[in-house]
Amino acid sequence: MSSRRVFLLGGAHTPFVGKGSPDFIWKNHPDFGKRENPTLEELLKAAVDKTFAETGADPYGVQRGYVGNFVGELFSKQGHLGAALAGSHPALAMKPMTRTEGACASGGLAMLCGVDAIRAGQDVILVAGVEVQTTESARVGADYLARASHYARQRSIDEFTFPALFGRRTKAYREAFGVTEEAIGRAAVKAYANANKNPLAHMRARKMDLDTAAAASEKNPTFLQNAEYAPYIKMSDCSQVSDGASAMLLVSEEGLRRLGKSMSDAIELIGTGHSTASLYEDSDPTVLSTSAHAIQQAYADAGIHAGQVNIAEVHDCFTVTELLMYEAMGIAAPGKGGDLLAEGATDIGGRIPVNTGGGLVGFGHPVGATGVKQAVEIWRQMKGKAGGYQVPGSPGIGLTVNMGGDDRTTVVGVYKNVG
Repeated sequence: MSSRRVFLLGGAHTPFVGKGSPDFIWKNHPDFGKRENPTLEELLKAAVDKTFAETGADPYGVQRGYVGNFVGELFSKQGHLGAALAGSHPALAMKPMTRTEGACASGGLAMLCGVDAIRAGQDVILVAGVEVQTTESARVGADYLARASHYARQRSIDEFTFPALFGRRTKAYREAFGVTEEAIGRAAVKAYANANKNPLAHMRARKMDLDTAAAASEKNPTFLQNAEYAPYIKMSDCSQVSDGASAMLLVSEEGLRRLGKSMSDAIELIGTGHSTASLYEDSDPTVLSTSAHAIQQAYADAGIHAGQVNIAEVHDCFTVTELLMYEAMGIAAPGKGGDLLAEGATDIGGRIPVNTGGGLVGFGHPVGATGVKQAVEIWRQMKGKAGGYQVPGSPGIGLTVNMGGDDRTTVVGVYKNVG
């Protein structure tokens, strides 16, 4: 392993939008027919331009780039996104640009490629992630997103494949540990409360209380056709079908010097983990075993343990996933993830804040962007740039966990505040 250090100099997001967002144009929006939602290409360019503007970095200093995206060919009828990244700014023309794909971990994989490039001798790397998912109906979109499962084997579980797969996990988890629906519902309450403080969040204008999140109702219905799993997934348990993009700059020590920056402007990526399980087999539904493996890799790489993590961005594609992530991180015992929520430990003012901007449930989940968004959020918190959802103090060690599919691919980063 190269001894070259890797730094995250900063980055930016577009607003994450979709149904439920006041910025999303749909048939009942006052601007319907007057303007349209941004395209994949427009979102990517906006995130890249904003990253250069907010970091003050010279775009011509970028040596190569990576863009995470899952299903551009389906929702936007556009593949070949490395070339789209090269076209997002004149300074990027003729430079090496590549797309990465790993379902919901596509953005995390783009980050890992950037890390590898720095360790191989490059100095300034652009990493981006983008997804548009609102161009089709919910049912067609669910079929597209089911490509992140083993389609031949798992597609038939339900019309909404992934909610059913995580309904399966929720059922198993609740039965194994006696966890209540209310305990899991607290994850949605926290996600929405944090999103309400975040001007870029998909659900910034929507409220969620525990009475609503804790039980199915007319305003928070179950929706699966699978009778076994239907009672275990409500609308509030789901991450948002969002459009959006994020981007960031990874640099070496030499890259910092070239861009006229100091370590106080950056955070250091001190450990990574990347684990991939077989697509063709199911694992214990009460454990995120692939994520746990990648997290332990990252801890070992960074030379830290779970108790040293001060802040985290974890993959909460469904509410139960956040509880399972606490357990995979080693900050909660099996079946006890809900206890951290109940005591407020993972709130913005808690002892280990998690998903401060709202996570996938509140901030939104434009699939290819999520892994990049998570890393930028850690940078923003460590540098005191999170605005209305800034945590107290200055976190020293941060963690990101970006999961693809039903815990089949996971990318983990450990970050140190060096300024």
